[in-house]
Amino acid sequence: MACIINIETSTTVCSVTLAQDGAVLLEKISFDGPAHAVLGGVYIEEVVAFARKQNLPIDAVAVSCGPGSYTGLRIGVSLAKGVCFGLNVPLISLPTLQVIAASAVTQTQDKEAHYCAMIDARRMEVYAACYDASLNEIRSTAADIVTEETYLPLLADGTKTYFFGNGAAKCMHLIQAENAVLLEDIHPLATAMAPLSEAAFQAKRFEDSAYYEPYYLKEFVGTVAKNKVLGEVIK
Repeated sequence: MACIINIETSTTVCSVTLAQDGAVLLEKISFDGPAHAVLGGVYIEEVVAFARKQNLPIDAVAVSCGPGSYTGLRIGVSLAKGVCFGLNVPLISLPTLQVIAASAVTQTQDKEAHYCAMIDARRMEVYAACYDASLNEIRSTAADIVTEETYLPLLADGTKTYFFGNGAAKCMHLIQAENAVLLEDIHPLATAMAPLSEAAFQAKRFEDSAYYEPYYLKEFVGTVAKNKVLGEVIK
């Protein structure tokens, strides 16, 4: 039995929950765009205040660790570390694509299907991983440049396969198999983290709060705006 704060900031959605024994007690969420730096801390303060009012000792903090938005992941992990140090509790990390898949499984309740979670990585590239209905990995996380052939091995046996996440819609015109199904409006959410973080807590799968880093999959590469370069040349 554990009381866990779950933090999800890997995409434009910001969400924080307080969960006990895998059941959500309080959820704070915003779909209004990337405002994690503003809302994340506020949401955490609210769930901590709720826990104290209910006399619930917080046992751990879980964070959705990537892949995803570089900035969003940095904010989420930084917030999680801060709470861990402040409350002297352990840190749990959960793969973002598994968190998205958990939302999809909950929505469909299809125990026979496969689930391919996708996060937009610009142009025709996605971060993707595939799971069965028990969230066991069928294909590990990879950065895929999507073509007509990319997911043929996954679809070859005819099993219904759901594609979802903010990278899925842009790819579906290339994924033509009859057993490929698009699920819309599936996001990585802190509510979906609750049973996963509870299982991780019971298994004592904790991270080193001092040194833990998000899982970016690909390192961030900064660029300089063209107008700035042009201005420097003119000078």
